[in-house]
Amino acid sequence: MPFSAADLHAIWLTIKLATVTTVLLLVLATPLAWWLARTRGRWPAVVGAVVALPLVLPPTVLGFYLLVVLGPQGWGGRLTEALGLGLLPFTFAGLVVASVIYSLPFAVQPLQHAFESAGMRALEVAATLGARPLDAFFTVALPMARHGLVTAAILSFAHTVGEFGVVLMIGGNIPEQTRVVSTQIYGHVEALEYTQAHGLSAAMVVFSFLVLLALALFNRQAPRVIR
Repeated sequence: MPFSAADLHAIWLTIKLATVTTVLLLVLATPLAWWLARTRGRWPAVVGAVVALPLVLPPTVLGFYLLVVLGPQGWGGRLTEALGLGLLPFTFAGLVVASVIYSLPFAVQPLQHAFESAGMRALEVAATLGARPLDAFFTVALPMARHGLVTAAILSFAHTVGEFGVVLMIGGNIPEQTRVVSTQIYGHVEALEYTQAHGLSAAMVVFSFLVLLALALFNRQAPRVIR
């Protein structure tokens, strides 16, 4: 059956959320992954564990603490109000913040692995040719890690599309404002609209399969780096 106007709006909002989240994650995760890959000591282990927390925490726990921090009594809520941004819970901006935190390990870990796999030889050669560290990063390290960059983008986008617990806690499932595909399906089930729920769910299954298939085919073409 064709999707309703509410379903189409939820699909559009989900795509918008996933796109914005993926762009922000690539900007934030790339320097963080580089630092984790190149720094030795105890701090990278601590930071890496913090980054990976969303992999093991129940989404509702993460959503609850984000709601507390970003609420009117939290330091984050007081900060956003002082900056004139208002409160972020139950807004699209709040969904973006929650999605970036929840999907952070899916962006950082592939990039960190790519930087570690690239080795140091190419960077050392670039340094002997007079390249500054920042130039070497953009002209040597980042191109060599392009496979990890693409993987991070695909996983971040797909993971954001499939979010439920976090977006429900921080977004509140408001029609045409914070209602994404996963919460739209939940609403259909609550209303016993199983036909509509089946249509959206089937679309999610197909999307997830295509993402995993594309990622598997892409990984088979990954270049082998000689250290």
